[in-house]
Amino acid sequence: MTAIIYALVCLVLIAIDQGIKLIVAQYLEPVEYVNVIDNVLRFRYVENTGAVFGSFADHTLALTIFSIVLVVFVIVYLAKNKNQSKFIDMCLLLLLSGGLGNIIDRIRLHYVIDYIEPLFVNFAVFNFADCLVTVGAFALIIRLIYEIVVDYKNEKKQKVTEMADGTD
Repeated sequence: MTAIIYALVCLVLIAIDQGIKLIVAQYLEPVEYVNVIDNVLRFRYVENTGAVFGSFADHTLALTIFSIVLVVFVIVYLAKNKNQSKFIDMCLLLLLSGGLGNIIDRIRLHYVIDYIEPLFVNFAVFNFADCLVTVGAFALIIRLIYEIVVDYKNEKKQKVTEMADGTD
């Protein structure tokens, strides 16, 4: 049952990503950009043939293969680790959904449609799928750091207890 729910969540997030990109391609591409908040945010149509900040531009095939390998890894990990934290599962679902959303673009269009452009900072134009990947990765990193700190504190506490008991 969990696998079905995860698949549905993933499909909904991918559908949202692809729906937004269809709207952006239809309405934003002809006008190039629309200011949302002056000097803060605008929506700008960009065909990104690369990855983060335009790196690996025009290496769509390599990026697609690399992304597919990562997606397969996440799917296998989720399938094999069914009794893990639901929080980690959700982080991985965000990564998976965002990755698949951009893979669909790369396969279908040979580029990724980006459209969110912050103007208050020098930053790349990005999309909803990128947000999913970023939030999933950031939350996963924070969770892993938390677990490391908790494990460290527990080990330290155990050593103090052992020293107090006279065991070593």
